[in-house]
Amino acid sequence: MPGALTRGVLFVHSAPRALLPHVEWAAGGVVGVSASMDWIEQPVAPGSYRTEMSWQAEQGTGARLASALRGWAHLRYEVTEEPSQGVDGGRWSHTPELGIFHAVTDVHGNVLVPEDRVRAALECSVESAADVRAELELALGTAWDDELEPFRYAGDGAPVRWLHRVG
Repeated sequence: MPGALTRGVLFVHSAPRALLPHVEWAAGGVVGVSASMDWIEQPVAPGSYRTEMSWQAEQGTGARLASALRGWAHLRYEVTEEPSQGVDGGRWSHTPELGIFHAVTDVHGNVLVPEDRVRAALECSVESAADVRAELELALGTAWDDELEPFRYAGDGAPVRWLHRVG
């Protein structure tokens, strides 16, 4: 019996033209349907393209999508997975410079920082508030948000493709 279903979105913020069919193939393979995405030029990175793909599939699909796209040069993307029965949500962000970041999210999309991570940040240096701040920013994925923010705004109004696995 298949697992519980959830929904999410793949945001490809920038990809070179040569990668577009490979991204479609990888995403379609994970979701289990043929993916033909509507690509538009990404004005923040001339010569690159962006797209969004909403999906509905089994829990864990967000992680599988992020893994399928991980490590491709010049590819910036985010994957979100909504919380579902018995499972927290998630967000995966990837940039060529920073690699991949994963965070657990709540029903509103807020990043949840585990208690142990906060305790470790507080213990990192009693003398430097800057060290504590740096550790908490790492836990929140601030560097990824800072790098991806211009690409997010450049995508306003982009077409969205909906993919659902049937059966």
